[in-house]
Amino acid sequence: MFKRILFKKIIKYSEHKNALIITGMRQVGKTTLLKQIYQKIKSPKFWFDLENPLDAKVFEELDYNNIYKTLFKLTKAKEKQRIYIFIDEIQNYPEITKVIKYLIDNYRVKFFLTGSSNFYLKNLFPESLSGRKFIFQLNPLSFQEYLYWHNKIDTIDSKSTGLSQIQKSQNEFEAEKFKLDYQDYLSFGGFPEVVLTDDIETKKQILKNIFSSFFEKDLKILADYKDVKELRDLILLLAPRIGSQLDITKIASELNVSRPKVYAYLEFLSGIFFIKLLPKYSKSIDRSVAGGKKIYFSDTGILQIISSVNNGQLLENAVVNQLSSYGDLSFYNYRNSQEIDLILNKKISLEIKISGGDYDKYSLKKISKKLDIKDYYIISQKFKDDKNFISPLFL
Repeated sequence: MFKRILFKKIIKYSEHKNALIITGMRQVGKTTLLKQIYQKIKSPKFWFDLENPLDAKVFEELDYNNIYKTLFKLTKAKEKQRIYIFIDEIQNYPEITKVIKYLIDNYRVKFFLTGSSNFYLKNLFPESLSGRKFIFQLNPLSFQEYLYWHNKIDTIDSKSTGLSQIQKSQNEFEAEKFKLDYQDYLSFGGFPEVVLTDDIETKKQILKNIFSSFFEKDLKILADYKDVKELRDLILLLAPRIGSQLDITKIASELNVSRPKVYAYLEFLSGIFFIKLLPKYSKSIDRSVAGGKKIYFSDTGILQIISSVNNGQLLENAVVNQLSSYGDLSFYNYRNSQEIDLILNKKISLEIKISGGDYDKYSLKKISKKLDIKDYYIISQKFKDDKNFISPLFL
């Protein structure tokens, strides 16, 4: 079974006392990843699935010391041995956080957990668990993971090198070799089941099922957001706006809802990892959150199911998703006359083009200099052998 890049990161913390929590969109492979970690751990361990009421019942005991005794017995541990408890779908039993806190503080128990979204986790993990958890976000597959899963590259690893090193290591032969793969990745995204399916119509059906599951499970169980129709209509309005600054007043008018409600919906969609909202670039931390944000979807396959966007938007959305693992992203816009698509970690400016050219480089250099940003690159889908050009296939 193929492993994700995140597997190695999480394993490094397997001996730390803190609970390790894997979160992310539905069907990105959280349970599969947790099972792979479970197989790796050789110490006394036990698996719980909180979608199963019988598994949840173990944690309903009022005396938390008795819960520990039950867990110790289930793992078949010997005296003084540390036990490892794996719990899938923790959002199905919110009260479990109190148990986790108590057992971490009073016993030698290591927890590995999955939760279906950041939105749930904000409510499930209050300040009482501060300092007792590490949260890891699992996203749809990166393009490098996509190639690895198709046996087209031998290894994958987290991005430890900067963009300058990636630029030096890229070559036109590999860019041409993987061109069709990248087009497939753009069109159908990175959900594991979709990536491992060859038939195009089946891919589309799986994506429709994922989108349907999102409505059935993530939306309808939330009492604060009863009007699923409004959220559906908002999503349909957002899709054509990929890469554009959001005009909240206009969106509110089109939906016939209040501006605060639109902001609440956007926060929710971002909190369950369905969309990404990029802030304007500013050297001031406070000012970076002001003004209209740019909208992107967390998976281009889902985006394509929702709406037909142009090739430029599709590429820009994919690149934003690819670069999210490199750090914080923002964008620059000065009175709609000077723009930079992305600024990474406030240090590197990036312009995204299907076929970038010398004029794009000159323009980006000029604006970057004004912002005192020394490093700048054109992310160009068409390969160009130039030190300031990077192919998205190598991100």
